[in-house]
Amino acid sequence: MIRNGHGEAGGAERPGPGGRRAVRVWCDGCYDMVHYGHSNQLRQARAMGDHLIVGVHTDEEIAKHKGPPVFTQEERYKMVQAIKWVDEVVPAAPYVTTLETLDKYSCDFCVHGNDITLTVDGRDTYEEVKQAGRYRECKRTQGVSTTDLVGRMLLVTKAHHSSQEMSSEYREYADSFGKCPGGRNPWTGVSQFLQTSQKIIQFASGKEPQPGETVIYVAGAFDLFHIGHVDFLEKVHGLAERPYVIAGLHFDQEVNHYKGKNYPIMNLHERTLSVLACRYVSEVVIGAPYSVTAELLDHFKVDLVCHGKTEIVPDKDGSDPYEEPKRRGIFCQIDSGNDLTTDLIVQRIIKNSLKRSYLQGPEYLLLALHPTQLEMLPPWRGPGTEMTRYTACHQEKLASL
Repeated sequence: MIRNGHGEAGGAERPGPGGRRAVRVWCDGCYDMVHYGHSNQLRQARAMGDHLIVGVHTDEEIAKHKGPPVFTQEERYKMVQAIKWVDEVVPAAPYVTTLETLDKYSCDFCVHGNDITLTVDGRDTYEEVKQAGRYRECKRTQGVSTTDLVGRMLLVTKAHHSSQEMSSEYREYADSFGKCPGGRNPWTGVSQFLQTSQKIIQFASGKEPQPGETVIYVAGAFDLFHIGHVDFLEKVHGLAERPYVIAGLHFDQEVNHYKGKNYPIMNLHERTLSVLACRYVSEVVIGAPYSVTAELLDHFKVDLVCHGKTEIVPDKDGSDPYEEPKRRGIFCQIDSGNDLTTDLIVQRIIKNSLKRSYLQGPEYLLLALHPTQLEMLPPWRGPGTEMTRYTACHQEKLASL
């Protein structure tokens, strides 16, 4: 069992209100590609009690019932551990939830979304606890699923980006951020690209930095929020005894400018919720300027600015986006020890998707493959161009993905 010690949840178990016994809640799942839908489910579950325990299935169990996972069990354990509403993580939790499991961890009931999870032989994995009256249901988060995110990667379109187009005036204001005439404070008000996590009531803590806390600023896309991001933010969080970490998230258009292709896979609002769910982050700036300005540093009273080991892409005018914090001597680069990037995650997920489809048969691969993904396979050299003949020719290649 892994106990958490940072963020809203974690630490020693506290009694319930009025000194009553704490209500212990159980959740379990694969958590293979953790997104804000998973986080929202765990947030709702935590609100039903006082102490949340989350069981995570092994690679072997997932492969048996659903097919091979994209992320290793160790990666999945740590991702769930990083969600701020989770108090404890139970590795190698059984795929079928039983009364024995609830009793073993002294849980009053388990919570799951309003969808049915089945075993490989078609049984409801929560049947036993439902019959015993120790099952609660929470609402699934609309508009996001692992299947949907994988589909965005395969289609390589930008349809999922924020639909709001930046007007020329809006873009000019964003590009000249902090250079408002008349000394007006650009951080006041609730304009779209300046609002912070306090507008996202359910996910945000709403806590402002306190005297004695070290304000640390990080910025980026944080797309497909993954274990590489978690390792980086954990390192940043550990730089101070009392850290207050602010994460600045760039606009979809800005991310696409420096990442290209169809990035970001998740739009700005989705990325905001994903980062807000992380226990190492105190606050999020939605639509932060690409270059870290003096106005931003002064407004948030930033003590330290951190960046990972990924390449620092110059701003549109060729300037260093970290020029100001470097000038102040408050910039540092952090080596998280994890070389995973969103690009590598996308490649891993696409390969996994292709492998699953191939194992079901060539006709499923035809549905899964997008023309832009054919570069992952050797070029077809034989007669004809039918996909079924292509897949038949490359069985060995596909099976090795």
